[in-house]
Parts: sequence; C-alpha cells; structure tokens
Amino acid sequence: MSLYAAYAGNLDARLMSRRAPHSPLRGTGWLNGWRLTFGGEQMGWEGALATIVEAPRSQVFVALYDIAPMDEDSMDRWEGVSLDIYRRMRVRVDTLDGEEPAWVYVLNAYEGGLPSARYLGELADAAESAGAPHDYVMELRKRPC
Repeated sequence: MSLYAAYAGNLDARLMSRRAPHSPLRGTGWLNGWRLTFGGEQMGWEGALATIVEAPRSQVFVALYDIAPMDEDSMDRWEGVSLDIYRRMRVRVDTLDGEEPAWVYVLNAYEGGLPSARYLGELADAAESAGAPHDYVMELRKRPC
C-alpha cells in the first residue's frame, strides 16, 4: 500500500470509495508549508482546477488513504495523469502520530484563474465532511469564484 494525501474534492469519503474502493481511509493531517490554490483554467470545464503550491506559513487539510495497488491506476486515470493534467508528487504530512510520507496530485499548469462557484462549493462540502476545522471550510466558502 502507498499513502495518498487527498485534498480538494477527494476529501469526500463517498467519492473516494468509488474512485479507490479497495483503499481505506487512514486519517487526516496537514500539509504544512503548502496552500490550496487554483490554476489551469483552460483545462477544466468549469474554470480553474484545484492544486497546491509551496507557501511558508500556510496549511492544507488532507485525508490520508492507504491506496491499494489495484486502485493506483484508477486514481491516475481519474486525475488525468496520462493526459498530463496532474502529476504525482511526494510530500510529508503532519498527523497526530507524527510526520508521514505520502503522495499528492499537483496540477501541471500555472497558478491563476478562478474556480466555478459549484466546484468551490463541492470542495468546501468535501472538506467539511472530512472533518476539516470550521475556519478552514469557511475560508473555502468565501473564496472568489
């Protein structure tokens, strides 16, 4: 199994159970020194897509999944790795048990552009359902779109 740090829409456990049905949720944590942003406006159907970028003094809430080998290809297809939309990247996640190495998907595009209101609402709902702190969820809901 490999450890995947889900952010944005993949924080929704119901969605992840369809995308990676053999991969259990392990817990939650934070990507310290990263921030959630948007980019690749021309790549999405509804505006810019979620990604993360390095940013001191920032944090991104994540859900950690033990991804089974049989689910890895499915996740890559869903995230558009073969289409060069996202790529995998290794990060360190801070959890209550300490620091854990994991991988994330990062957008292959420049930062910039606005997400649609519907997409942003889905991200906020996913963060809330995963147990993100109220202020984190509210910050998502107040973002420009």
